[in-house]
Amino acid sequence: MALKPRLEMRQAQGLVMTPQLQQAIKLLQLSNLELTEYVEQELERNPLLEEAREEGEPERASDDYEPDEITPDNDWDTPDPASLTLSEDNALPTNNSDLDTDYDNVYADEAVADKTASAEGQQSSDWHQVKSAGGGFDGEDDFESRLTREQSLQEYLSEQLNMSALNARERFIGAYLIDQVNEAGYLQESLEDTAERLGIDMEEAETVLKVLQTFEPTGVFARNLAECLSLQLAEKDRLDPIMQSFLENLELFAKRDFAQLMKVCGIDKDDIQCLIDDIKSCDPKPGHAFGDTPSSPVIPDVFIRQKSDGGWAIELNAETLPRVLVNTQYYNEVSKAASADEKSKTYLSECFNDANWLVKSLDQRARTILKVASEIVRQQDGFLMYGVSHLKPLNLKTVADAISMHESTVSRVTSNKYAATPRGIFELKYFFTSSIASSSGGEAHSAEAVRHRIKELIDAEAPNAVLSDDAIVDILKSEGMDIARRTVAKYREALRIPSSVQRRREKKAFA
Repeated sequence: MALKPRLEMRQAQGLVMTPQLQQAIKLLQLSNLELTEYVEQELERNPLLEEAREEGEPERASDDYEPDEITPDNDWDTPDPASLTLSEDNALPTNNSDLDTDYDNVYADEAVADKTASAEGQQSSDWHQVKSAGGGFDGEDDFESRLTREQSLQEYLSEQLNMSALNARERFIGAYLIDQVNEAGYLQESLEDTAERLGIDMEEAETVLKVLQTFEPTGVFARNLAECLSLQLAEKDRLDPIMQSFLENLELFAKRDFAQLMKVCGIDKDDIQCLIDDIKSCDPKPGHAFGDTPSSPVIPDVFIRQKSDGGWAIELNAETLPRVLVNTQYYNEVSKAASADEKSKTYLSECFNDANWLVKSLDQRARTILKVASEIVRQQDGFLMYGVSHLKPLNLKTVADAISMHESTVSRVTSNKYAATPRGIFELKYFFTSSIASSSGGEAHSAEAVRHRIKELIDAEAPNAVLSDDAIVDILKSEGMDIARRTVAKYREALRIPSSVQRRREKKAFA
């Protein structure tokens, strides 16, 4: 059989992800803040989109707003959109001659000379040195950003270094040590390595370090946790020999071996309790007070309220939903003016289709979130009524089958979405938990409910009857929860609860 090229026609089926479908999927998994930012970008890009305003809400002020042209009576009433027409005097500009400037001046912040120099690749080495030194007016570190950006730990320490009584040589050593401080405020490099790297004596390095350890916040430049706590306790005048001995045996405190700790320090239960209170008043990571990004508050997407008849009312948070409309009148008027230009006509048609699809996608997103949230409330009615102990095991497939959707759709809807309930604000994914089989063959238990029960048992245990993991397993099995010992240990560690040995030592010490 000879090999030769030929044409064949085949028929096949395939799933094609259109740009509109990709946009709908993207909108579905965005949080409320991300969705607001995305819609604002679309409002700037698409001239046919406009923000919907409620009745009586004023329009946004504009720099080129001229009320005399729109309202001849000089009043501030909103004009009738039907009365606005597009004449030859206010037609859209089609070339440079229709503008009061050329396209080179559209970006006012960028000079023509800067663009020419950038195109030719001519950059001064002196300018690179100024930027690397942090003294220039770089776009990423301008005056406005200095006012709004939170001061970092290194900047705060450098200000104190410049105001200290150290000479130029010692300030150079101090600046190097500041660069070796991590986010928590600890000195990462050993003092021996610093002395060897800078070619100085250990005595000189230790002298500079002692001065730096007097800087605020107290505890910075410490080389370990014990030194960080001792610096803070010394400032509070609480660093006596007993406290010093306590800090030298912090590993016993971590193991909750208070009996051995009291023996080493030569103190009783009342004294060790005072020492522990002093330790707890210190900050083990003093550097975290600087440069932290403020966490944004959680804004719920869904409100769940109990009705008078005992049911639940589920409604979307209207404040988080962007309100956009398609300006069809503006599209019709501009289409008439641009009917002769094929390129402009194509552009307007694409903008009109994109705007319509965005509005439909936002509406579909809201309906999907409401449908998923309603099914979650139906499944977790016991949690809303009685608390976490009645949380049922639930997975994505159960909800997807109930509302006739795909599991991936439910997963996207529940990501970064929050619901405000009478018991607090929870992420929608919180209601999906794995199941623990029932020992009596009845209904399965939620893993979150089991964790809550383990915490209740440990909190209620007596000092002379500390529950081991095996004892907790026996209690849970008697309550109908078939669970293994390793699962109890895993849940206990996730709750940051120490082992029974450590809890027994702690309770005996303060009994």
